Amino acid sequence: MSQVEESIEVNVPVSAAYNQWTQFESFPQFMEGVERIEQRTQTLTHWKTKIAGVEREFDAEITEQIPDERVAWTSVGGEAKQAGVVTFHYIDDTTTKIMLQLDHDPEGLAETVGDKLGFVKRQATGDLKRFKQFIEARGTETGSWRGTV
Repeated sequence: MSQVEESIEVNVPVSAAYNQWTQFESFPQFMEGVERIEQRTQTLTHWKTKIAGVEREFDAEITEQIPDERVAWTSVGGEAKQAGVVTFHYIDDTTTKIMLQLDHDPEGLAETVGDKLGFVKRQATGDLKRFKQFIEARGTETGSWRGTV
């Protein structure tokens, strides 16, 4: 099992950053390699990814969700094994620090080598930078889900 920890500051209030993160179906707009996400229930999403030519489909279950604080998930079934949490930290009224922790289990030689070369870490860094550009360019979130899990 490999671990990635990354963070970024975004120039939007905590509620806007958190609200946007709950809009899982918008992830393909800023997450490289994510082709589609379907929100199947309040706590279950279905992912279709294509990274470095490798296609995967899997479900992810939201295991914890606290508005303006955190979203945690784990994969269930399918072809990818991962778990993670993203937390939202108030810096000031217009700035939020987002911290991502991801545990993933590379499968096969190519994924193991890619992991050792830092591919997943670079991808997480890039995805957070694209999230920053996405939310700051909009100035507001595309929607929200404020429920607690």
